[in-house]
Amino acid sequence: MSWYEESFGEDYLLVYRHRDNKHADQEVQEVAQWLDLSKGETVLDLCCGTGRHSRSLARMGCQVTGIDLSEVLLSHAKSSPEELGIHYVRGDMRELPFADQSFDTVVNLFTSFGYFMEDKENAKVMTEIKRVLKPKGRFLIDFLNRNTVINNLVPRSERMDEGIHILEERWIEGDFVRKKITLTKKNGEEKIYQERVKMYTREQMEEMMGKAGLQIETVSGDFKGSSYNEIDSQRMIFTGRVPA
Repeated sequence: MSWYEESFGEDYLLVYRHRDNKHADQEVQEVAQWLDLSKGETVLDLCCGTGRHSRSLARMGCQVTGIDLSEVLLSHAKSSPEELGIHYVRGDMRELPFADQSFDTVVNLFTSFGYFMEDKENAKVMTEIKRVLKPKGRFLIDFLNRNTVINNLVPRSERMDEGIHILEERWIEGDFVRKKITLTKKNGEEKIYQERVKMYTREQMEEMMGKAGLQIETVSGDFKGSSYNEIDSQRMIFTGRVPA
């Protein structure tokens, strides 16, 4: 079983509980401006997780579909008490279960890309984004900045949460950033999870998008809209369109 099939369960919600709705709302506000989103537009939240960004987009009046591979995260997304009309679907980002030209916009947020070992598998995601977008459809891909990850990597961190000791160990392995998460209960029971993301450069991302038929319009270094700088930008955020 691949790491991404194991890691996004109930324990993921504990490890990453600091990812809150306030930050999601702020990010979506910026996304909406960059993509010039309007009420009623169809938006696909690709790798939606627990639906933080999906809900923010829906509150703005968008018709939102959220897709994720994790049944656990989708269950949490569906359990939201808000009635926002979001359609949640389980599926693989390499083979989206939607017809061609289904959406006005596709967003892929919080480094939900680069999960696969083979470049051709990651490239399939770009091809699928292009396929499901309408002519002149817009996209946003929020990815890590390779140099910032390498230069600011924290090799080890640990904390207690709900009586569970959480140890996170991080390292660089070739073109991948790796993480090992060890959860230890008071009785000594351990659970171990792995994470692995391919750290593509800007040039590599642009090449993949170009081959898929995605036209890049802007590359930003954060959600404030700062120009991208490969040395110290926090993020690498692409926006663009599908040709008419």
